[in-house]
Amino acid sequence: MQYDICIIGSGAGAGPIAYQLSLNGAKVIVLEKGDHLKRDDFSKDEIAYSRRSIVTPNLNDEYHVIEEFKNNQWTSYTTRDVGWDFWNGNIVGGASNFMSGFFHRLKESDFKLKSTFGDIDNSNIEDWCIGYDEFSKYYDMVDKIIGITNDTQEHPISDYIDTKANEFGININKTLRAILSKNTGDRLACYYSNYCGSYGCSSGAKGSSREALLSPALKTGNLTILSNMFVKKLNNINNVISEAVVHNKTTKRDETIKAKIFVVANGSVESCRLLLNSMSVEYPNGLGNNNGQVGKNLLFSAGGIITGDIDEAILSKDKLFVDGLFINRDIKEWYKIENKKGGMVEILFEHANPIRKAISQKYDTNDKLVWGEKFYKKLAYKFLQTRQLTCEIFNDWVPHDDCFVSIDKNQQDKYGVNVAKIRIGSHNQNETIGNKLAEKTIDFLQYLGATNINSSISQYPPQNLQAGGCRFGNNPKTSVLDKNCKVWGIENLYVTDGSFMPTGGSVPYTYTIYANSFRVAEHLINRFKLIKQYE
Repeated sequence: MQYDICIIGSGAGAGPIAYQLSLNGAKVIVLEKGDHLKRDDFSKDEIAYSRRSIVTPNLNDEYHVIEEFKNNQWTSYTTRDVGWDFWNGNIVGGASNFMSGFFHRLKESDFKLKSTFGDIDNSNIEDWCIGYDEFSKYYDMVDKIIGITNDTQEHPISDYIDTKANEFGININKTLRAILSKNTGDRLACYYSNYCGSYGCSSGAKGSSREALLSPALKTGNLTILSNMFVKKLNNINNVISEAVVHNKTTKRDETIKAKIFVVANGSVESCRLLLNSMSVEYPNGLGNNNGQVGKNLLFSAGGIITGDIDEAILSKDKLFVDGLFINRDIKEWYKIENKKGGMVEILFEHANPIRKAISQKYDTNDKLVWGEKFYKKLAYKFLQTRQLTCEIFNDWVPHDDCFVSIDKNQQDKYGVNVAKIRIGSHNQNETIGNKLAEKTIDFLQYLGATNINSSISQYPPQNLQAGGCRFGNNPKTSVLDKNCKVWGIENLYVTDGSFMPTGGSVPYTYTIYANSFRVAEHLINRFKLIKQYE
């Protein structure tokens, strides 16, 4: 069977395409590398999901090569060797299953960063090829279809934070969450388990691609989801993708899938890898890469984490140790700092994972191992007397020449496909702005009365926040995709995950990826109808 649309991947960049095209009568197939887990398959098992992930590949089988600047030279090592995992949820629904659901819109200035704030030395900052006014209605579409709310049950400390922020002279916002506060259709409301980020949702409240989009799309009868299917390459003839070469992990055989239109939505690193490995006579350096732009200007999220302890001197124990409820507060007061682009701060409690909490207490302030009665007292204080307030700082990861994806032709995964090589150079502007945000955040934590305040602003990228690598634009010489996220020069190939972003803003990416995918879906619906009209 030849499908109308073949989508590779099933996360935030894939779900809106599958949903909208299926509802409009197109025959859609989604190819997912991992399993198709259902709501009842998810648990709050820290060992399985946070320490020995069961939803990402074994690094002995599939890994990445990292290039890092050390001792004045670029050195490389594999994630297999160091246990650093750049996979973000390889199951139906992708990483959207495991997000915390903090949804923040880009601001108008994020769409025109270069023209608003000026260029930065040794950077590749460019304005987006569309503006906020054109994009905003697709955020509205996400709100309606995925389900967004700030009407969640809130922890008692939220009121305290609001009061102190007002005294401190800053504005505090209620954070929009992609989490249902009421039963809606087949999805149940949040039951506040206190395990959100890193865990799949067993009520269906979290707005994952699987729950909010793929499950209802399946009911149309127009969507086929094939799990455990790894796409090795895309074949093209005369600038048209003819088929996907797929390894069926169940039968352990290669197959081909044919479609009229192909959409790649693997996540930035893996989408770049697929294009680069899909070499042909027309594209000897990989699909869409004749101008050498595929993989360039990879983005992560700059910033880091500031923590501080809150104990009963601030809030009584009966209120402090209320479990599960969200703080749902963020600070965007510093989105602009000293006429430069700043960032935002998300306020939450540290993750509830008990193993992680216990391990964090095994050393003293001199990095000496603690045991016996002293260790017991530290554990008692950690679990019974205090809670750690965490402030996650997000600021723009500046695109530049030393952060990109290529392929390593000397190293292959277990399927015999060249692995991605990720250069993780960080522009010094990332830490400069991150540290300024940290200083302001520490001042506020001190005003709250927090103790044991620690700051960690890092040059290392958070691997779960990936964008860029196939930026869209108006010029094929400096971009990979056109305005509609179609690969320049190839008639039927689109990329709809975070790869399209030229800059990422100072917020998590999922909301914007969803919105853009709905935008591209609108274009594809019109194209599908036109194809049908002339068949």
